[in-house]
Amino acid sequence: MANERLRAALLAKGIDIEQLAEAIQVDPKTAERWITQGRQPYRKHRYAAASFLGTDESYLWPQALTREQVASASESEIITVHPHRWAVPRDIWGRLFSEASEEIGILVYSGTFIHDDHGLMRVLADKAHADVRVRILLGDPDCPNVLQRGRDEGVGDSQVERCRNAIHWYSSKLVPAGAEIRLHQTVLYNSIYRADDQLLVNTHAYGQPAGDAPVLHLRRVAGGDMVSTYERSFEKTWDEATPLES
Repeated sequence: MANERLRAALLAKGIDIEQLAEAIQVDPKTAERWITQGRQPYRKHRYAAASFLGTDESYLWPQALTREQVASASESEIITVHPHRWAVPRDIWGRLFSEASEEIGILVYSGTFIHDDHGLMRVLADKAHADVRVRILLGDPDCPNVLQRGRDEGVGDSQVERCRNAIHWYSSKLVPAGAEIRLHQTVLYNSIYRADDQLLVNTHAYGQPAGDAPVLHLRRVAGGDMVSTYERSFEKTWDEATPLES
């Protein structure tokens, strides 16, 4: 059976078989059989191909690892769990963004604590200037889900105003540096802060402010699928969001 996930990953990146084969140093015919015949590569080639395509080997070859192997690798992706967002040390946020060399992504409704921190905003602007891709997803203030979140947290319409303020501050400070901003209308199950292969995931609990909810600190491990699950959620939200007008 053909491996359509691998084929789609190549198409999404604009990469052909020859480029993949050259990058991971295998014969192009061997790489072609991975797609057309569904052959499973050796573990080192699966990892190299997945890394080159920016995805996870357990997604491209879901049968290659046992459930126990995936579970073990996924558990190893957990660096720590903070009981509340306010309990995450400030230097953790600073290191997360300052160590990024390829991309930074933020998925929130307003992310007030970020744009209120001038040091963190300066780091994000510096990274965008340095050609690190910086993408910010903010809640659309005209979206009913944003209004409902404010009511659920007991702050009424102020959540809408927070989003409007966030749009102003993120756009005025980061767009000139080269950051991209889009507005989303999703139900925000988690706020996601990503930097290369690390994530801080702020889970949300009904009726509780985001600052009181737990935060998972994750780092990608080969064969794990927790990080890739949240990354796919981020990308789906990004694809469905509306670019912020100038």
